[in-house]
Amino acid sequence: MKIYDKDFDSVIDGVVANGSITYKDVIEKLVPLISKTEFQRKLQDKKFYEKLERDIEKGCIMPPITIAYVNNQITQESSTEDVVNFFNANYDTSFVLDGIQRLNTLKRVVDSKTIDLTKNLYLNIIFCDNIDKLLYRMITLNNGQKPMTPRHQVEVMMANVFNFEQLGINIQTEKERADKIKMNSFNKSDLVQAYLAYMANSPMVDNQKIIQDKMDELIVSKIISTEPVSNETTFENVINALAKFQKSNIALKWLKQANNLVGFAVGMKYSSKVILELSVDEFEESIILFDQAFTDFNPSKIKMGKLRRELSYDFFKNYSKLKNYGRLELLEYFSDLTND
Repeated sequence: MKIYDKDFDSVIDGVVANGSITYKDVIEKLVPLISKTEFQRKLQDKKFYEKLERDIEKGCIMPPITIAYVNNQITQESSTEDVVNFFNANYDTSFVLDGIQRLNTLKRVVDSKTIDLTKNLYLNIIFCDNIDKLLYRMITLNNGQKPMTPRHQVEVMMANVFNFEQLGINIQTEKERADKIKMNSFNKSDLVQAYLAYMANSPMVDNQKIIQDKMDELIVSKIISTEPVSNETTFENVINALAKFQKSNIALKWLKQANNLVGFAVGMKYSSKVILELSVDEFEESIILFDQAFTDFNPSKIKMGKLRRELSYDFFKNYSKLKNYGRLELLEYFSDLTND
């Protein structure tokens, strides 16, 4: 156990210390706390945490957990050494306020896999003299606010990471488009959907037949189960491609179409290097070829929007091979896909 610093929480009148503990000590000292108290949450189905299990095995840093004590021995005047000594003597009397699922997942990994037991798990330790205050803190940690949907999280990420204005990419929200449509702008919701599809490694992240809450659960499930394709592949490549190819009016019009954009974004996950090396004219020729083959499908026999997403995804995923196909060759290839 190491303690790095401590502070005072004026809301619950308690001391909060930040530290770390090795996996070995976690298994010995903290895992037994999982089922200790009646107010702890039931353990979730392990399938939900299978992705975390794989990440732990690969050496990820887990998010910190929070444990707490109903105790007045540790005060503002106590030193970090006092906290370490208190924990070593009293770890079995603590409560897990946040992190039960993570502890249970770590236990499963240790039971079935070989991992580095010297690796650190980071934790917050709360000391206060009243169980009600601990319960309050637990509620605010676990249920204090409605969780952000995957779409909202992507919106926040995009707003803080990508400088669209600097890249020359115009974006409009639905509200802005209702007031006045800018002809050369991307729909923000389409970009969010493209990012979700990219993360889920699937162009199908929108289904009006499924209620939104369940659709969000499906998206999260896909994202959790998706393994990274390459360390060099990021959604930033998609944004850079949009900035580059929008210089062509033909390409801009094609990319602004939501089904094209979503399929293209997921396909870029596999072919970003070769696609980013294309000139604007070469990209334009590629999408003209794609559309020529696509328009040969009978619209009365297929769901055009769904097929466009799937085929644009496959076209750019396998771009290195398909870029040299002629119209009829590509049509035959697409036709074989639809018959699978």
